[in-house]
Amino acid sequence: MWFRLRSRPLRTVLRWQLIATAGLTLICAIFAGLHGAASAALGGLISVAAGAAFAALGSLAEGKPAGFALITMLRAEAVKVGLMVVLLWLVLAAYAKAVVPALIGSFLVTALIFSMAALVRDE
Repeated sequence: MWFRLRSRPLRTVLRWQLIATAGLTLICAIFAGLHGAASAALGGLISVAAGAAFAALGSLAEGKPAGFALITMLRAEAVKVGLMVVLLWLVLAAYAKAVVPALIGSFLVTALIFSMAALVRDE
């Protein structure tokens, strides 16, 4: 099922996350090699995937009463955090040559970028 994300702030921060992931992947490729680049890419993509899941679930609240919207957004946040934990665990368990500082650093930077959605104007 395909959905169109109407929220400008969420579209903007997802774009910023992808740009940051690409930049961090390039930097880690230079300083930590192939496995550093792959780790940085995976760390950033974990945050992007979790943010996209949040956006998809949060979009179900559009046009609904405030109580329903609040519960939907809390569920979306829970899914986002749960997905982050599971994906981080999967990568660390499955990728033996992961460069952990690159993985966690990229993940943290992109997760912080997602929190900036509140600063983006919704025009």
